Amino acid sequence: MPDPNPDAIRAALATVNDPEIRRPITDLGMVADVQLDPDGAARVEVLLTVAACPLKDKLREDVTAAVLSVAGVTGVTVSFGVMTPQQRQELQSSLRGPQAAEPVIPFAQPGSRTRVYAVASGKGGVGKSSVTVNLAAALAARGLSVGVVDADIYGHSVPRMLGTDARPTQVEEMIMPPQAHGVKVISIGMFTKGNAAVVWRGPMLHRALQQFLADVYWGDLDVLLLDLPPGTGDVAISLAQLLPSAEILVVTTPQAAAAEVAERAGAIALQTHQRLVGVVENMSWLELPTGDRMEVFGSGGGAVVAGSLSRLVGAEVPLLGQIPLDTRVREGGDAGTPIVLAEPSSPAAQALAAVADRLAVRRESLAGRSLGLSPAGR
Repeated sequence: MPDPNPDAIRAALATVNDPEIRRPITDLGMVADVQLDPDGAARVEVLLTVAACPLKDKLREDVTAAVLSVAGVTGVTVSFGVMTPQQRQELQSSLRGPQAAEPVIPFAQPGSRTRVYAVASGKGGVGKSSVTVNLAAALAARGLSVGVVDADIYGHSVPRMLGTDARPTQVEEMIMPPQAHGVKVISIGMFTKGNAAVVWRGPMLHRALQQFLADVYWGDLDVLLLDLPPGTGDVAISLAQLLPSAEILVVTTPQAAAAEVAERAGAIALQTHQRLVGVVENMSWLELPTGDRMEVFGSGGGAVVAGSLSRLVGAEVPLLGQIPLDTRVREGGDAGTPIVLAEPSSPAAQALAAVADRLAVRRESLAGRSLGLSPAGR
């Protein structure tokens, strides 16, 4: 058996990614020291970004496995140190470049290739958050890099639905988002104690959304979904200012009352010049044991909204899918495992996966293109 050497161990460590940043720990300056005893026992010191790193045990396991894969290594001891403020500043600069005077939202930059979908509804209770987390999980399962912003500040529910109670880690001015089911997620619920209510007005809501977009280190995302609060209030207006290229996905139920309100949520695109990517009709019907369908909330609302918005903007706004009413969607949300992962063969999961497929294949985003609309009098 060949004798191991420190260079071979460092090469093995280059295959270990930081669990939060998802880049090799050797590139991030996290490997402080590698020692090798004559008997083949290796000692590795790893620098954590913060002392209370929540994924330290995961990092220890990955480092140990990587070093043990080197021929001739008989054992591994992993010790941890903490980066100095200067080292953390250097890490931040290497990831995000020099700190700008104003927060920079990467998804709003001209060169961004991230597709941003804002999931909106006219009223609460239509399953907007369930649709958001299931689309995120389905897209991540297809190998895409996905992030979710729980922008429903007052009614945040995304962390529970994705099954995480983890807290973000802060490195200098950067916030590292927790991950669940391969999805990076940030929510105001991660910063409040217990189930405390958030009582904020417009300016604070705007600042919170700005921090979620600019201060969180998302990495290179393929798709970012934002779970908006219902209606057309402060957060929807702030989103249009911060992310004008975001595309709006409207969620409704079949009933006429919900459809009318959903049309107003989608019509905000006229004022913000954002693109409407489509409509999802949730709770479309209940499949009975006999094979029949019970239309609990009526029928046709999604098609009505899609047709109305198409006429309003002068371009096709498709009905992307109809999601059956299924208690397993609720159960998956309560348990923290979206139905597209827990019961992928169920009709609801298949319908959600089909919507995700339609969003995923749009390689050339039409976000930000002018709708050819001008304010009255111009």
